[in-house]
Amino acid sequence: MSRYTGPRLKVMRALGLDLPGLSRKTIADRPHRPGQHGLKPQRLSDFGAKLMEKQKLRFNYGLTEGQLRRLVSEAKRSKTPTGDKLLELLERRFDNAVFRAGFAPTIPAARQLVRHGHLRLNGRRVDLPGVRLKIGDTITLHRSDKPLDAIRASLAEPALTRPEWLTWDETAQSARVGHLPGPQDVPFPIEMQQVVEYYALRG
Repeated sequence: MSRYTGPRLKVMRALGLDLPGLSRKTIADRPHRPGQHGLKPQRLSDFGAKLMEKQKLRFNYGLTEGQLRRLVSEAKRSKTPTGDKLLELLERRFDNAVFRAGFAPTIPAARQLVRHGHLRLNGRRVDLPGVRLKIGDTITLHRSDKPLDAIRASLAEPALTRPEWLTWDETAQSARVGHLPGPQDVPFPIEMQQVVEYYALRG
């Protein structure tokens, strides 16, 4: 399954919540599901509830189904509870950290900045959005670049409050990983047991 590039607000309305990594827009004005039957109460099966929780992760972090499945497999091999480890691995992605630090308004925008080489990881160019950050890693702007208007605007008004696991240096306009993120750092409600059970049912 390829990466989603369709209407983002429609996805959030279908899932019933705002996904800050996907879009800065909100479903507050139209909280019901899209379509002619959107105002009717939604009846989810047990599998449907599990699928919806999984989709929250996939769309917020902008992953393909294959990428998410591989992360779940890795999380299962950890001594940490699978759900907690999966959230940690997702939050440690380079593109997500760029977004959470405030360099970009969404994760898709952060991914584009990373791909185009506008950011540095520990002083070196890294253009792979999925690179996994570790404690002590530092994200900075490319020195030879004048900050793009989009970056400047995002830093002036970050989409979210910066998480505790990222230490922000206003003078250097850099973010440093102080410790690994935990489940409490995910910026939207998610039932991870449902996600774990979804993949357990699918082998």
